[in-house]
Amino acid sequence: MSSSTVILVGLSLAFAWSMGAHYTGAVMGMPYASKSIRMWPALILLSIMTIIGATFASHGVQQTVGLHIVDANHVTTPMLIVIEIGAFFLTTVYTYAKVPTSTIQILIFCIVGTAVAAGVGVNWTTVWHLAVLWVLAPPVAMLLGFAMTKLLDLVVPSATESVSEQRWSSLPILLVLVGLGASFVLGANDVSNAIGVWSSINLTSLLIAGLLGGIAMAVGALTWGQRILNRVAFDIVKVDLSMASAAQFVQALVVLLAVTQGLFTSMNQALVGAMAGTGLARGRETVQKATLLGIVKGWAISPISGFAICFLLEHLLIAFGQR
Repeated sequence: MSSSTVILVGLSLAFAWSMGAHYTGAVMGMPYASKSIRMWPALILLSIMTIIGATFASHGVQQTVGLHIVDANHVTTPMLIVIEIGAFFLTTVYTYAKVPTSTIQILIFCIVGTAVAAGVGVNWTTVWHLAVLWVLAPPVAMLLGFAMTKLLDLVVPSATESVSEQRWSSLPILLVLVGLGASFVLGANDVSNAIGVWSSINLTSLLIAGLLGGIAMAVGALTWGQRILNRVAFDIVKVDLSMASAAQFVQALVVLLAVTQGLFTSMNQALVGAMAGTGLARGRETVQKATLLGIVKGWAISPISGFAICFLLEHLLIAFGQR
């Protein structure tokens, strides 16, 4: 294995580690916020399910990232290193700032920025399909979150009672199970952000790539995941168990539907959209608008920042004769 390949693998796993920390709130924020599960059991179970999802259900999205965004025949390992540097750096910065953003948008536009700078063809049709999915996912999740909350209120009349009054109800168990499902979807949906580029150079099998990326994500969740977990759990919307169950279920459903088509969308966008819908089902005053506005700003700058940092870095390397 060449030195550049070793660097690529190291950066990819570091990026997966950063994502594991970044998305803890997106998959276990609701069970934790509703006190259905404590922090460390939540992080441990999240890690296990993420590894399983990444290993066995991420193959389609790995190929989308590695083979269908740009012309893989002209992609080089140094280009992939630029992509991973940009994506890892931006994801880590957003995590440190406690801003739940879209690593998928960051990654795709890191790929596009690098390809444009290097003169490599971009499959704009795939990018367009992903962009449409990104736009549609939050409002669809919001509508489903609203409907699911109302449905749970009918099916489980006690769902709107306080958490203490629901201590012996089935909703906390349901919510934890939904969180585990969302953790599985996280591995299937997001591990390709870090290791999908390996497909461009046939580095290893999809199964092994998913396993290694999933383990790195699990380590990230366990070592640095508390920051985003607390932010998503407590700062966006005031939830009861009905709302939490609806939001987490809708998020997993929306993202899983995308994964089955070999596409992927933002776990955070799907969750925040679903949470907004559940908040509307309880009354507008439950939605923390200032926090939502800050997250929307993060979504807006992530594609621009991803494209810009990798475009400039690739141009600098070309200018200094490193290509």
